[in-house]
Amino acid sequence: MALFKKRTVGKPGEWYYCLEHGKVEEGPECPAKNRFGPYASRTEAEHAMQTARERNLEWENDPKWHDASSAGRADED
Repeated sequence: MALFKKRTVGKPGEWYYCLEHGKVEEGPECPAKNRFGPYASRTEAEHAMQTARERNLEWENDPKWHDASSAGRADED
């Protein structure tokens, strides 16, 4: 018999997307390293991968990360 019970992190009604299993789960079932979330709704969690792709694309095209001054420094090396 365990002296301490492992507590799950999260609250009822929070939705997560499990990267390992490719499924939506209510409340955290899988370890935090394998999931995106929490999301407010199941629908948001279902679109987690699309949201991540859109955010990555925005970041890659953000002019603050690709300004001329940093590009010049990289060429000097």
